Amino acid sequence: MQTADQTTIGIPVPDAVPAPKSSAGTGATAKAGVTIFPVLGAISVSHMLNDMMQSLILAIYPMLKENFSLSFGQIGLITLTYQVTASLLQPIIGNYTDKHPKPFSLAVGMGFTLCGLLLMSVASSFPMLLVAASLVGCGSSIFHPEASRVARMASGGRHGLAQSLFQVGGNFGSSLGPLLAAWLIIPHGQHSLSWVSVAALVAMFILFQIGRWYRDHPAVKKSHAAGLQAALPRKKVITAVSLLMLLVFSKYFYLTSINSYLTFYLISKFQLSVQDAQVQLFIFLAAVAAGTVIGGPVGDKIGRRAVIWVSILGAAPFTLALPYANLFWSTVLLVIIGVIIASAFSAILVYAQELIPGKVGMVSGLFFGFAFGMGGIGAAVLGMLADTTNISFVYQICAFLPLLGIVAAFLPDPKAVQH
Repeated sequence: MQTADQTTIGIPVPDAVPAPKSSAGTGATAKAGVTIFPVLGAISVSHMLNDMMQSLILAIYPMLKENFSLSFGQIGLITLTYQVTASLLQPIIGNYTDKHPKPFSLAVGMGFTLCGLLLMSVASSFPMLLVAASLVGCGSSIFHPEASRVARMASGGRHGLAQSLFQVGGNFGSSLGPLLAAWLIIPHGQHSLSWVSVAALVAMFILFQIGRWYRDHPAVKKSHAAGLQAALPRKKVITAVSLLMLLVFSKYFYLTSINSYLTFYLISKFQLSVQDAQVQLFIFLAAVAAGTVIGGPVGDKIGRRAVIWVSILGAAPFTLALPYANLFWSTVLLVIIGVIIASAFSAILVYAQELIPGKVGMVSGLFFGFAFGMGGIGAAVLGMLADTTNISFVYQICAFLPLLGIVAAFLPDPKAVQH
């Protein structure tokens, strides 16, 4: 097999540079400008398995609460432990691997997740649960920056499409976690978590093969980020990154309101059963997956700033209408909101990578970590708001978050950002 020869870590490689032979078993032939779909498919499947295992932990909180007689505060501490290790370490690890690529760190990261699952399956105390959660968080912090780099390396220049395919795997995996918990873990108990280790082993095998391809890629054989300069002055780059993070804040705070509390909202407002409310949540998650796939390639064609603008601010009319809609129109609005708002992240991430050339890992870690952190903080803040007011008021307030998309107007001209 030949490896891709047209991209390094965010930098085009001259066509004259021949691609070395790779021992990776992807079965794809990469040429200049060709997207390597087997590699993108493999990294997306790995992302699906990774996020499935992580969302599974959140889904078994009721079981853990009963088994260990935990308070809601202790449940929150488990979430905090996971979120801290999964978010704060990502930009640090990404920055390190920008300078010192570690092709097989993907499999190592999945090994941390495997150890966390096995420990949680036999945990007999609350401190052991915290250690297990931290191991899973560490696995996530290692996986996401390097996996995002692999997606860019295999993109053939279609960076938005590659990031979308990578991220839709994670979205699909996150939706599988609650189902796996309901069908496998809850009926069979805490020890059945060890059965999910099979998924981690499968992911480690896939990631080892990806690591072999990554190792032989021309990007690893060149000086990483050597002599690269941003197209914009440092002050403008910092301002642009800050604006992008504000947009990520608005997106993930709103998504958290849906992911964490939609079922409670529908049960309270429309007296739905738990099962019917879960169906509505899965409809929304399916719309999010569709939006994730759409956003990347559309950004490649019409420009990332346009996608960012439409996907954040464009959701505002629908989020503002949601608290006042009946059940039928709530379902319609949820689908529209999911598709529109989910299309933003791929465009935001690739735009940020182009702002800071040669720092794919650091940028990916920064934005994935920030998104994770906002999700965790958002769940806690909105939960407290719901406790002090009511769940309908939460949606009335969150409806205004997409209006922050107006700041996309202040992002630099994409032509000045691209290299």
